[in-house]
Amino acid sequence: MDLQPMDVMKPILLSTPELDESQPLTSLEMGKLWATYTGNSMSSQILSYFLQHCEDEYIKTLLKNGLALSKDFMKRIETFFTREKFPLPVGFTKEDINLAAPRLYEDTFYVHYLKYAAKAGMSLYAVAIPLVMRKDIRAFFVYANQCTTIFLYQINNVLVEKKLISKPPIIPTPNGVDFIDKQDYLNGFVGDIRPLHALEITHLYDNIENNATSKALLLGFYQTAKDQKIKALFKRGLDMTDKAVKQYIEKLHIENLPTPSYIDHLVTTSTFPPFSDKIMLFHKVDMFSMKIRSYGNSLAVNGRRDLTMLYGRTLIKLGLFVEDGANILIDKGWMESPPKAFDRS
Repeated sequence: MDLQPMDVMKPILLSTPELDESQPLTSLEMGKLWATYTGNSMSSQILSYFLQHCEDEYIKTLLKNGLALSKDFMKRIETFFTREKFPLPVGFTKEDINLAAPRLYEDTFYVHYLKYAAKAGMSLYAVAIPLVMRKDIRAFFVYANQCTTIFLYQINNVLVEKKLISKPPIIPTPNGVDFIDKQDYLNGFVGDIRPLHALEITHLYDNIENNATSKALLLGFYQTAKDQKIKALFKRGLDMTDKAVKQYIEKLHIENLPTPSYIDHLVTTSTFPPFSDKIMLFHKVDMFSMKIRSYGNSLAVNGRRDLTMLYGRTLIKLGLFVEDGANILIDKGWMESPPKAFDRS
């Protein structure tokens, strides 16, 4: 029988006006609600286009569920913002997609994309939960996190059922507790180099999976972008991502561990743009920013110097890509500003 949280923890019954809806939104609550609204306005448009070109019933249900969640989250945030007289972000609209455009991706790509996007959303909601104070805002992010968790269950089930994903690496079960007693545990270039530990494998595998999807998505964007400056940035992103995938795959293959595969073959040869340059550029700047957080998490659990250098170099390149992309968004007048503190100067 599954235990519920309150079967393990005793409730603490407090009622304080400092946490209720009478309180103004804090900067943390404004920021996280604003980012969630903007991100889901982008997702709702992209998923609407994907639904125009999907034949598999299970995958179509996943797309419908993802679209329903995005619209639900936006509607709930609109209620908060309206009550607080907070201006709604412009985000993205039907002007940013062409539903009549031909198919750009195969059905099975959508499942990989949904996992990629849901993981990014979950990282946003999970970070918000310990930071927000108002009960109603906290309840919203708990709800969003729970919905996304259930959605990821569905996505993984379809990936496994349709054999669209390789099983994560299997390593031996330890015979006992092992303590680290030598500094060469940190070696990565010379001397005795230990095998990868479970957390290092986890993040290498996750980064390969994310980057393989990112590369395929970017390939479609590169094929259909109109602005030559944006197209050149996408080409740079493709080269960066391809190099990163190859480097991470090599680390696992050296130890004869399986890896996720490239999914570039799931991109059609269409060059007719279904998305505006604005939404494509924002998407890649946003998701490359999320990669920075992912690599930071990878560094936090890493114990080998070669991986530290690998992630460190990638972080520098990602930072430059995001800055250059943001500069184009600003030059085009496409970048909305998050809520900011009062300028006392």
